[in-house]
Amino acid sequence: MPSTHATLISAKRLRRTPNMPKPLLRLTDFTIAFDDNVVVDALSLTVNAGETLAIVGESGSGKSVSALGAINLLPRNAMISGERWLEDTDLNQLGERDWNGVRGNRVGFVFQEPMTSLNPLHRISKQIGETLRLHQGLSGQAARARARELLEQVKLPRVDELLDAWPHQLSGGQRQRVTIAMAIANNPSLLIADEPTTALDVTVQQDILGLLKELRDQHGMGMLFISHDLNLVSRYAERVCVMYRGKIQEMGPVEEVFQNPKSDYTKALLAAEPEGRPATPANTAPLLTARQLSVSFQRPKTGLFKRQPPPFEALKATDLSISPGETLGIVGESGSGKTTLASAIMRLVQSQGDVILGDATLSQLTGNALRRQRHRLQMVFQDPYGALSPRMPVFDIVSEGLRFHYPALSLDEVTRRVQKTLLEVGLPEGCAARYPHEFSGGQRQRIAVARAIILEPELLVLDEPTSALDRTVQKQLVTLLRQLQERRQLSYLFISHDLAVVRAMAHRIMVLKDGEVVEQGPCLDVLSSPQHAYTQSLIAAAHLPRLFA
Repeated sequence: MPSTHATLISAKRLRRTPNMPKPLLRLTDFTIAFDDNVVVDALSLTVNAGETLAIVGESGSGKSVSALGAINLLPRNAMISGERWLEDTDLNQLGERDWNGVRGNRVGFVFQEPMTSLNPLHRISKQIGETLRLHQGLSGQAARARARELLEQVKLPRVDELLDAWPHQLSGGQRQRVTIAMAIANNPSLLIADEPTTALDVTVQQDILGLLKELRDQHGMGMLFISHDLNLVSRYAERVCVMYRGKIQEMGPVEEVFQNPKSDYTKALLAAEPEGRPATPANTAPLLTARQLSVSFQRPKTGLFKRQPPPFEALKATDLSISPGETLGIVGESGSGKTTLASAIMRLVQSQGDVILGDATLSQLTGNALRRQRHRLQMVFQDPYGALSPRMPVFDIVSEGLRFHYPALSLDEVTRRVQKTLLEVGLPEGCAARYPHEFSGGQRQRIAVARAIILEPELLVLDEPTSALDRTVQKQLVTLLRQLQERRQLSYLFISHDLAVVRAMAHRIMVLKDGEVVEQGPCLDVLSSPQHAYTQSLIAAAHLPRLFA
């Protein structure tokens, strides 16, 4: 696989540039502060009609807070200064009622996490209908008809069925399409997309980006695109603004900035591709073996007198093995069965088949017998924000499992182990008394890793551990995980949709599609010479076609 830098500048692309750019959003000396902490410092930028301006930078650089501040969505304690214009409207002069007429009407917003953007207690038709009622006065059948048109416009299948669905019944890509439908419902002149493809697999990313490009051209919108993925930005935006600690480091046409970066920070971002390979494991007997492992879920009845539909096979009979010190990468689209496989191995869902960890057949254990084996295999989840209790300090979070499995340990011994583990994952001394909200996303994921490895497990299941992190932090976490593996001879089951990260982490790859293994083999062999058409499509999507060519 080529490096990010090589990929970004690999081909000359023709982009659609408006003949006469029409300024839509203008920010001049735009500054945001909370108390004495300045988070955005004298930001000046313009988004024109028909173009996409991308803002890139690592977590905490001020990307999202700038977009939220531009349309007055920050808390009341935010102090904002500088000029804000939306076409000919001075946004600084608007009252709250005027703002309600701007947001969702003239400006659409696509948030990063579609599940938290949608109300879990309302059906999709009601959520789209709400914005139509507020801004267009539509209700009843007229609102439903318009909602149906919007879902068709964002290319969702089975529209009538989805209108009556709940958010949890949709996949991640479908939920994101619904939020896009809501954002464009009132034909806005400006669309703000804040990390719209984070945590989506590469093929869904490609679909979402293609859809946004098509809608932008169709409606003549301007687009402010916030992302930490430079590979996407290189194919999606005309201009790019690089931010660091609230300040612009560099701004200009994408090709110019990425080919000839002036700022040291921009150069560091371009070089932040996960690189290297894991250490070669010893050729020993497998630590984990799964035989004919499968998972089925019973479908609900569709009516009182209807027959019970057949079960849904989320994971078909699967065999796998992982040796000590080895990483098995699991890749595939959303809904392919990756997380279901991990949950079955962890005994978090009911499954059929055998799961053997060393000398213990986990699939035959229940109750206390299973709990006594839990310290041998641990899991790090995708979301570093939702995986940690906001009410517990880091010391309690990291030590909770240790105190449960080893109740005889003294407080001094627990404290010593917590401090040693936090240092091992690269967290600063003295952080144990702080709470999760005081840490960045990358630091929170390190806390999650510390919580897992303090029990000295033999197997670590990592479910999309880097998907919510920017590229520089991804690189740091990949390096940390490889170092821990080499020191502790840890085995990893590594689930990811990011093939660049998988390449840097995995010894072997298993490709899942619709709950079935379609290809597996040594990592570099599969990535360089994929045999199955589905694997080939995943690799092609990871490079992303030139959407603006």
